[in-house]
Amino acid sequence: MSTQAARPAPPARSGAATAIGWILTIGLNVVAPIITYNTLVDDHGWSEFSALLLSSAWPVLDSAISVAWHRKLDEFAVVTLVFIVITAGVSLVGDPSARALLVKDSAVTGLFGLLCLSTLLAKRPLMFYFGRKFATDGTPESTAWWNGLWQYEGFRTTMTRMTLVWGVAYVIEAVVRVILAYTLSTKTMVTLSPIMIYTVLGALGVWTALYGKRSQAEGERRAAEAAEAESAGAAGAAGAAGGSPA
Repeated sequence: MSTQAARPAPPARSGAATAIGWILTIGLNVVAPIITYNTLVDDHGWSEFSALLLSSAWPVLDSAISVAWHRKLDEFAVVTLVFIVITAGVSLVGDPSARALLVKDSAVTGLFGLLCLSTLLAKRPLMFYFGRKFATDGTPESTAWWNGLWQYEGFRTTMTRMTLVWGVAYVIEAVVRVILAYTLSTKTMVTLSPIMIYTVLGALGVWTALYGKRSQAEGERRAAEAAEAESAGAAGAAGAAGGSPA
């Protein structure tokens, strides 16, 4: 199939399925782990490691629901679980000083960046699965549509480039925060660190949205040009055939 062929339009999305999917995803992978962790550490005196370990039960539950509902594993929940496990592992390393905790936070985002980069060697990069999670409603039709886009060279390039940018950005962000943690005062870094985290995340989110739209528009333009050229070629061939002597 031509890499310039027009991409199929996405199937109609189920509003109910989309809403339920978003509620489960955000609730079980973001809200519930944060509430569980903060409650156990602040109100019950649990260690960071123990609280993170118990918090990881929520993404596992999300994966179980996904398998029961869609008969497939939810890669987003798996990545969330891996992220929590990485955080739990990092929390066990080193001393509990404030500066060490800041460095540990940097290690977590840095390891996530390395995870992104490592998936470039896999069959499909990490952003392909993130995109499928948020661009579809999880139904077999929309999932099949998203999976089918992988046959287009432009789509593969977009997913690969997004994963590369996210990976490199988080590795650089982690290195910069580690350097600043040993350069600036702890008080300054306690304020600056979360600002850097959310600034990088916001910038990556905006860039991803803009780049995705631009890539889609470029793909549609090339498909239209290819179709026009093919049509012109067919018309020329037909004209030549009609004008040839009997």
